[in-house]
Amino acid sequence: MSADAMSAPLPPPPAYRLSQRMSRMKTSAVREILKIAERPDILSFAGGLPAPELFPLDAIAKAFEETFAAEGRPALQYSTTEGFAPLREWISAHLARKGHHTHADQVLITSGSQQGLDLVGKVLLDPGDLVVVEDPSYLAALQTFGGYEVEFATVRSDDAGMDTDDLAALVKKRQPKLLYVIPNFQNPKGTTLSLERRKALVRLAQEHRFIILEDDPYGELRFKGVHLPSLASMDDQGVVLSLSTFSKTLAPGLRLGWVTGPRPLLKALTIAKQATDLHTATLAQRATARLLATFDYPGHIAALMPVYAERANAMLAALEQHMPQGTKWTRPDGGMFLWVELPGGLDAATLLPRAVEQKVAFVPGAPFFANAQQAQFMRLNYSNRPPDLIAEGMRRLGSVISDAL
Repeated sequence: MSADAMSAPLPPPPAYRLSQRMSRMKTSAVREILKIAERPDILSFAGGLPAPELFPLDAIAKAFEETFAAEGRPALQYSTTEGFAPLREWISAHLARKGHHTHADQVLITSGSQQGLDLVGKVLLDPGDLVVVEDPSYLAALQTFGGYEVEFATVRSDDAGMDTDDLAALVKKRQPKLLYVIPNFQNPKGTTLSLERRKALVRLAQEHRFIILEDDPYGELRFKGVHLPSLASMDDQGVVLSLSTFSKTLAPGLRLGWVTGPRPLLKALTIAKQATDLHTATLAQRATARLLATFDYPGHIAALMPVYAERANAMLAALEQHMPQGTKWTRPDGGMFLWVELPGGLDAATLLPRAVEQKVAFVPGAPFFANAQQAQFMRLNYSNRPPDLIAEGMRRLGSVISDAL
């Protein structure tokens, strides 16, 4: 080859023809911010991260060791799409203790509850279908359902969760295919759906024949007040699918979640999962089932709650101390997040680069709105930092907001 040929410019890359649905799938604002927040000098309150020092590391390590010793070859083999039977049985019994009686054959193990969102979208949603969500709602759910080319309708929310009067007015005019809700310690707001509204929501779904997707990753993490019954436990007509996960209680790296619901819908979800990944990781399922057979799971949750309560209270106290007048925020009874409304019409996305300069990070709230985005909100995570660093982070953030007014 001649020197001229070797120095010739490379041809431009091909113009890839992506699917139409990709134009509706936006980059996750949280994941992009986490790239910045991973810097060790940044005090980040952006990610939805549980406290890693509270992972039951030794117990999980022992469970994996025992799994390899006792059942190593089957643990490394292909498995059933539905999931490892002892793990499904444990989940069924655990849900029954909380009033949600469902048979083990109505439990589908997923690769995190995020996969459950995608499977529900794949099974239920066609282009143009109407999906009802809270305003604001979980960003990754909006990404997932948006990828199936749906139309979103939003319902107001307040400190008692989704406004079911607003929902009732909506469903009289339009027929939704699916309603998505996080009833406990909602992401991003941290609010909880009241008992009265839970009953009203299930009643509306039964009357108007739409499916509720109840996403409950945080329900175990209540550090204040009393546990409320799940929507699935109130449903006797097969209108509720329910998601949950071990990510917020054991460890997110296990990537173990589950879906429960009516058998016909579970059958369709199982077929869709077969085409997606065949099955969730066999080793993680067997090791987790072995762990849960002897591990004090309720005791582990009980040990988490004082820590998360302390961190939530530290953030609330620091907000009171450092935020300028006119700033508002939610007061969660559990979970991992609270929601801040900025004063003076400030744009949270505009503030973020200034905050990073001061070595503190958060998630701007606009992407959590399905339709008309509102720029004056931010989401803060308190579970992943000790109280002293929370106080320092809120001091920095309060200074950034005050300087912008």
